[in-house]
Amino acid sequence: MAGSYRRAMDYLYLACVITGSAALILISAVIPWAVFTRYVLNSAASWPEPLAVLLTIVVTFIGAAAGYRLNLHMNVGYFAGKLPDSLRNLVDLLVQLLMGLIALFMMIWGTRLVEVTWYNTIADFPSLSVGVTYLPIPIGGACLLLFIIERIFLGAPPDPIGAHREASID
Repeated sequence: MAGSYRRAMDYLYLACVITGSAALILISAVIPWAVFTRYVLNSAASWPEPLAVLLTIVVTFIGAAAGYRLNLHMNVGYFAGKLPDSLRNLVDLLVQLLMGLIALFMMIWGTRLVEVTWYNTIADFPSLSVGVTYLPIPIGGACLLLFIIERIFLGAPPDPIGAHREASID
């Protein structure tokens, strides 16, 4: 069962990375287009800026969950690193439980935000529901919670980046 859960989290992590990366690539394409239309064509397109904001929501919430899984986020571990192992493990569990609360907050209040704004539209994208644009918040919270459960019960996942780095050194 543990192996199946770890494998499922590997696939979820890959989906988060692909989604966040695709959003980042699209942002990188949309912003130059906005600059081109504004300064070269002298006719600024109205859609690139709101699209970039919407894609930033995807990068922020979906990409952050992936970053959390591999402990790539900013953190201050200096004082925890000075603690004895037993206390360090207890502090790590406390951190995971607090992060679980944040993930639940994102899921509950993010879902409410989606529900409240579902029938609103964005001026530049009239066929797009505002609620749809907020879906990355509860989805990112759910992914984050699943990654936290993995970390609590199975430990930290193996670092694929470190494995590639070690292979390239040899």
